[in-house]
Amino acid sequence: MGESVSICAVVKADAYGHGASACTQALESEGAPWFGVTGTEEALALRRAGIKARLLLMTGIWKGEEDEVVAHRLTPIVWEKWHVERLEAAATKKQTVLPVHLKIDTGMTRLGASREALPGVCAAIASSPHLILEGVSTHFASVRDPEKTRQQVALFDEALTVLDASKLRPALIHMANSAAILSRFETWKTMVRPGLALYGYSRSRVAGVAGSVEVAAPLRPVLSWKTRVIALKDVPAGQAVGYGGTFVTQHQSRIAVLPVGYADGFHRLLSNRGRVIVRGEYALVAGRVSMDLTTVNVTAIPSVEPGDEVILLGESNAKSIDAGEHARLCETIPYEILCSISKRVPRVYV
Repeated sequence: MGESVSICAVVKADAYGHGASACTQALESEGAPWFGVTGTEEALALRRAGIKARLLLMTGIWKGEEDEVVAHRLTPIVWEKWHVERLEAAATKKQTVLPVHLKIDTGMTRLGASREALPGVCAAIASSPHLILEGVSTHFASVRDPEKTRQQVALFDEALTVLDASKLRPALIHMANSAAILSRFETWKTMVRPGLALYGYSRSRVAGVAGSVEVAAPLRPVLSWKTRVIALKDVPAGQAVGYGGTFVTQHQSRIAVLPVGYADGFHRLLSNRGRVIVRGEYALVAGRVSMDLTTVNVTAIPSVEPGDEVILLGESNAKSIDAGEHARLCETIPYEILCSISKRVPRVYV
């Protein structure tokens, strides 16, 4: 990537379910200078945890948060004139200069200044003596779509000329998320924002501005999710298991009960579809995943006992289950699987 490219490690949404404070502390100890969070509340939690690094508020601010932003040295993304006005007023009260980043909407149609609104926002920033435009950013809608990506890059470059005309020349120019980082050098600019890749996941194919490319990303998931067998049931053929009796044993069977369910983030859509690893072997989910309990069929695995470790996400004996597998079965994406692991699941950091 080169020394000229800064890295903003994205730790929003509790570090994608991994635990924001611990992950940020580990990354900061390795020299990470920037962290991306959703908003002020997440940033203040990291400040309370002792994080000293720069914190980028990726979804801006709410009205009334500007004083805390200044007091705690947070770096907000702005795209509305009222953002600029309120932050300028707060910085003026403290007689300090506040760095801000400007977001450009290049086709995501969520946050960011439009082409029409951009000159006015630039003028507001340029006329604010207590604000400095440190960065400018955008966000890709689909790096896998090369034509859409080319259009967004072109619109972003066009926006940079508008900034230059307003004598705004930010040092940090950023648009690349994990997929874009893995695709094309031209999208890196002077800062990148890795998110999912930090936690060991990437899509097998991403698209660069010149077309779709294969990506070999030697990433390994940093998270394993484990539980234990709390009960075993030896049941005869024809026995219904779980709510609604959606699984019925075809022969004498052994069913293990696990103290995990959809309240923990083990999705209900894994009912009769998902699998776990017990004693180095796969065991299929048998019946519906309930709020607090899941049943799995361990008939073919000898000597299973209460207290045995069960891997929900992770690997053992050359067998593995990852968030990508859960995502396919639940018809969603790995992001949602990881972010769904609830607070009541203890995080143990190694």
